Amino acid sequence: MPKPLRIAEISPMLDFLALTDRVHAIGREIIAQYADEVDRNARFPSESLEALKAEKLLTAYVPIELGGMGLDISQLSKICEILGQYCASTAMIFAMHQIQVGCIVHHALGADFFANYARDMVKHQYLLASATTELGIGGDVRSSICAVKIDGELFTLDKQAPVISYGAMADAILVTCRQSEAAAKSDQVQVLVRRDDLTLTQLAGWDTLGFRGTCSCGFSLVSKGRVEQILPGPYAAIHSKTMHPFAHIVWGSLWLGIASDALGRARIAVRAEARKNPGVVPISGTRLAEADIVLFTMRSGLQSVLADYHRLLDANNQDAFSSFGFAIRVNNLKISSSNLVIDIVSRAMLICGIAGYKNDSKLSLGRHLRDAFGASLMVNNDRILGQNATMQIGQRD
Repeated sequence: MPKPLRIAEISPMLDFLALTDRVHAIGREIIAQYADEVDRNARFPSESLEALKAEKLLTAYVPIELGGMGLDISQLSKICEILGQYCASTAMIFAMHQIQVGCIVHHALGADFFANYARDMVKHQYLLASATTELGIGGDVRSSICAVKIDGELFTLDKQAPVISYGAMADAILVTCRQSEAAAKSDQVQVLVRRDDLTLTQLAGWDTLGFRGTCSCGFSLVSKGRVEQILPGPYAAIHSKTMHPFAHIVWGSLWLGIASDALGRARIAVRAEARKNPGVVPISGTRLAEADIVLFTMRSGLQSVLADYHRLLDANNQDAFSSFGFAIRVNNLKISSSNLVIDIVSRAMLICGIAGYKNDSKLSLGRHLRDAFGASLMVNNDRILGQNATMQIGQRD
């Protein structure tokens, strides 16, 4: 029986372009309509997620043979970019969900439980969250205090998480923990805990400058379930092949969307200024041209790492994913993208002037700027630079 074709293989241009047109339509008609309210009230963008679920977009990365769209990482990246143009919180929730889907698709579909769960995800459009950080270890996702305790075919775990984005709204959470009580902090596994398996007790709220709609509160997470819910293999392999590169690619993509929309608003301001004095290019036009170069640099960095990641996925060489060279390039993408999005939005603010500064203006960039500053704080850039410094010493590739 021939292998089912992915959307990109059927018609690389028409089918995916039609899908992106549909995502833009959802952005204009629904997501943008609620974006300011979601930000102002720090509430979950339920209308936006329901619209994405209706289009089966939550399982865009699930293979076609299991009912999903079978999109590749570049196509998924583009959808994240589009969503970022309308609401950064919606885009971040979608991106973080897709990271967890990627972990299951790349590492667990050989197990009957996870193959069946992927089919259920397509049918029910489950929303997946992630619990990686933990009180006592900070943001070091490659270290856990909590351990999964196995008794026959059953497991229990108890994790104190300072942040679980949209945890209270998720249908399941992928939790990192030590593989046993005797295991080292870095000897981790990843466990899928479903809503019916867990109890969440809120530890901290989420009243932030940006990404307010992600509702990233802190929770005490207690769960029990069956051992088949533990993803096969060590988390170290999941992290190097999927969690780490996938996360920085989809995050960088949605930050690119924020930057693109900011420059779009700046372009409107420049055109309005040019109409006042026909035939004369305003100084804001020069600033716009300069800002577009920065946007080009941001997009180029993303495309470079995407090409690198595609090559490694096709080769499927786990050692290559674990190399210092690849890890550094992925970290560089995160650091550069999170800095450039602030630069671009700030430039757009200067171009738009008071119209960009006012919250009640059609060219308002307040939400963009606050969201942009969150980019360098989620997995703090200083921590990543420290990792790069260590890897630079030992790099051989």
